[in-house]
Amino acid sequence: MSFGHKHILGIEHLSREDIELILDTADGFKEINTREIKKVPTLRGKTIINLFYEASTRTRTSFEIAGKRLSADTINISASASSVVKGETLEDTARNIEAMHPDIIVMRHSASGAPHYLAERLDCSIINAGDGAHEHPSQALLDLLTMRQHKGRIEGLKVAIIGDISHSRVARSNIYALTKMGATVRLAGPGTMIPPGIERLGAEVFTDINEAIRDADVIMMLRIQLERQGKTLLPTLREYSRFYGVNPQNLKLAKDDAIVMHPGPMNRGVEISSAVADGTQNVILDQVENGVAVRMALLYLVSGGEQPEN
Repeated sequence: MSFGHKHILGIEHLSREDIELILDTADGFKEINTREIKKVPTLRGKTIINLFYEASTRTRTSFEIAGKRLSADTINISASASSVVKGETLEDTARNIEAMHPDIIVMRHSASGAPHYLAERLDCSIINAGDGAHEHPSQALLDLLTMRQHKGRIEGLKVAIIGDISHSRVARSNIYALTKMGATVRLAGPGTMIPPGIERLGAEVFTDINEAIRDADVIMMLRIQLERQGKTLLPTLREYSRFYGVNPQNLKLAKDDAIVMHPGPMNRGVEISSAVADGTQNVILDQVENGVAVRMALLYLVSGGEQPEN
C-alpha cells in the first residue's frame, strides 16, 4: 500500500487507512532502534531540515534521530539562531532554505496554520511538528502506537484526556485520530480550559475528572500551557492539582490495567503526582521511544516509500 500524501500537516485530513499504514510502518522501524548499529540506508541522499520556531526537547530530538537513523542528512535550525532575529519573514526564511534543495522541512511554529502556509508555497514536503494550538500530528500518532502496543487495539478503547484542552494541539490531534480509529474520547478540565463546541469533534466533555476517568482504558494528562494563555484561567496551581490532577486515589476509578500517558513536559505535583508519574501504569517513556519510530515512518512515507513487506 502506498502513501498518497506529500505533506503531513495534521490528522484531520488523514484517513483511517492512512493512520493504520503509518502505525504499521512505524512498527516495522521499531526494531532498528534496538540494534547495536542503529542505522539503515533508506533515506541516504535525502536532506531534512528541522525548522523550529518554538522550544522543543522530545519532538526535535526524535525527528533528528529519526532522520539520521534512516541515513538522511539532517540539519537543525532554531529561530533564536537564525535570521528571524534580524527581522526576516517566515516565507523569506523558507524560500532561502528551499533554494538549498532540501527534501523535507519539519516545522514547529507558534502560529496555527504556518506549516500549511509553507506547503502551499514550497516544492519540498512539509511535516507539521506542532503549529500553535492547532495540531501536533506526530504526537497523536505515537500516542496511538503506544496504546496499540499496550492494549492490542485502539477501537473500543475509552480514552480520557485531562487538562488544558483549549490550548492543546496534542488534544486536538488525538481527538481526530482516536475517533477515526473507533475509540471513545472523554475530555475533562476547568470550564475555562474547555473550548466551546469541542464536542462537535466527537468527544464527550466533563468538568469532573472522576467521571472522565471512571472505567477508562487510557488516561492522558496535559500540562497547563501558561505560555499560550493571555490571562490566568485558574485561581492557583494547588487548586488545579486538587481538582484536575491524577493521583493514586482517583486513578483507582479507571480500569485496573489502565495506562497513564503524558506528551511532556510534565509538571509533577500539578497535573500528575510523582507517585503516578513513576508508577507501574505510566507508559510515558514508551511514548518517547515510539516517537522515534513514528517519525521515521513519516519521513520515509512522505519521501515516497511504501510499507515494508513483512
